[in-house]
Amino acid sequence: MYRRSFITMAASALAFLGGGTRAAAPAKMTVYKDPNCGCCHEWSQAMAAAGFSLDARDTDDLSAVKARLGVPADLQGCHTAVVEEYYLEGHVPLEAVQRLLRERPPVRGLAVPGMPSGSLGMGDDPQASYDVYAIPSGTEAPYVFKEVRPRKG
Repeated sequence: MYRRSFITMAASALAFLGGGTRAAAPAKMTVYKDPNCGCCHEWSQAMAAAGFSLDARDTDDLSAVKARLGVPADLQGCHTAVVEEYYLEGHVPLEAVQRLLRERPPVRGLAVPGMPSGSLGMGDDPQASYDVYAIPSGTEAPYVFKEVRPRKG
């Protein structure tokens, strides 16, 4: 009798604990981009390859998207993405996106201003050096969320 109870309890515990091992559904990411921009396409493909469920939308009016989301003019890049409650402006590296979704800081989004050489979608440059900025939800100034610096040989 004890053996049967033990087996039943062990099976129940395994079933309960095993339920938490299912993989979460991929996060949906909407990317607003210029239809003629190759680097935007490369960045989008890298996000899809990383497991995001991608909805790429070509638009001729990116400024309207950026204005609607509240992207500061001095931090704008060449495309804008939305994942969960955050926006991603420009060539934000995958590691920064993953950290954002893992830590969930109180920010509106991340931005890589301009089109820095060596950033995701802009070629592989081991000497790449640029910053990823976090844009707080309140009135605080943007701050450096991640530094990308030259890779060591």
